[in-house]
Amino acid sequence: MRDALEVILLGIIEGITEFLPISSTGHLLLAEKWLGSQPEYFTVFIQSGAVLAVIAVFRDRVRELLQNWRQTEPGEAGDYLKKLCFSFVLTSIGGLTMKELGWELPDETAPIAWALVIGGVMFIAFEMHQRKKRETDSETIEAEEALQITWTLAAAFAAAQLVAMAFPGASRSGATILIGVLLGMSRRGAVEFSFLLGVPTLLAAGGYQLASALKEDAAAVGAHTGMLALGTVVSAVTAFLAVRWLLGYLERNTFMVFGWYRIAIGIAVLLLGGKAMAG
Repeated sequence: MRDALEVILLGIIEGITEFLPISSTGHLLLAEKWLGSQPEYFTVFIQSGAVLAVIAVFRDRVRELLQNWRQTEPGEAGDYLKKLCFSFVLTSIGGLTMKELGWELPDETAPIAWALVIGGVMFIAFEMHQRKKRETDSETIEAEEALQITWTLAAAFAAAQLVAMAFPGASRSGATILIGVLLGMSRRGAVEFSFLLGVPTLLAAGGYQLASALKEDAAAVGAHTGMLALGTVVSAVTAFLAVRWLLGYLERNTFMVFGWYRIAIGIAVLLLGGKAMAG
């Protein structure tokens, strides 16, 4: 695979970018320009560390959901969990269908770059619309805070995850958060549902990829167990810090900076991809 320093760097990149709406795939693609490519199962597996970080950050919310799962009235814990499961099942069915149809990650960098740019433009357009709405409305936009997760919203989150799967630069967190706020959720509410939905989604993806890799070449995977563990731990620590920072940041700020950042990274990927082709 690679030496410990490279694994630590990849773990840091994965941990920071997995849950920020800026595309971990796009950043890992840029990292590969200097560090070289890695097996697909490596990248997917170390996402498990980021999942552990989400559970740690939202531990109180997770505990509340698990303790009150029998409360199934709209907006209560059991209802919330049903919507999470529904969204996950839809994502799983869609993802397995895509695999059966022969879907694979694109070899070209251009689709990933354009997904980054388009997502960035959409975030900026949304925030500019919200700013204009606040300036023209006599009341601040507070109603969104009370919006409950509906079956329609749960289905929309699943659709957003499938879009991110088909177009990796779209970013799983970016696509799901964007669809949530576009449909009227608060930023905090969209982030929470997106991140909690990511727990079973990323664990399932990591397990699937690891099982496939073991079936194909168990000896090679076994030889890299230490590096996989190292990358996972580093990813967990950095993701924990990144998620905590994001939740605090969104209490006072919008997604505007992420929109501009996505556009900049997308352009960088396009330029680097063009140079690689020219070379």
